[in-house]
Amino acid sequence: MRIEKLRENYDVDIKLVHFPLHPDTPPEGREMAGFYAERGLDPDKMYNDMKARMDAEGLPYGKRTHSYNSRLAQELGKWADTLEDGAKLEKAFYQAYFVDSKNIGDVDVLLEIVASVGLSVDDARAVIENRTFEQAVDADWEKSRQYGVTGVPTYVAGGHGVVGAQPYEALEQLMNEVGAQKRS
Repeated sequence: MRIEKLRENYDVDIKLVHFPLHPDTPPEGREMAGFYAERGLDPDKMYNDMKARMDAEGLPYGKRTHSYNSRLAQELGKWADTLEDGAKLEKAFYQAYFVDSKNIGDVDVLLEIVASVGLSVDDARAVIENRTFEQAVDADWEKSRQYGVTGVPTYVAGGHGVVGAQPYEALEQLMNEVGAQKRS
């Protein structure tokens, strides 16, 4: 994966900043076919293109039928960032959403995912009920707006950015532009 390769090759601190790709998606989700039809896009072509990109990265990717609201998952992601072993939740959310097509807007599904990686379900439930990390995600969304982010992934460093699933060489060029130290 490109990010892991950057961590190996450069002395950089990589932080995930959440982005509201489709914040208007209802809790029950939206059917992908309708979503693509509204934009005049072919669902099979979109899937095949994305599948090819994910295959090139060595990432699993399933054929999703729905898009789901990720706001609560993002808030749990911010919570997990505060935990020593919280990074595994991000990977589990990826698997649940992009491979298994689970509704990550559903609280019960989110808590099931939290349990599957061994994090505290009670703490996660409290985060959701109290919206403990709501402001942190709002701040991420504002930062994304300030950066001019329009799609994911977007990589930003030193005021420069690269949008989309770019080859590793484009990320390496970004690192060189901002003077990131290469590891020996």
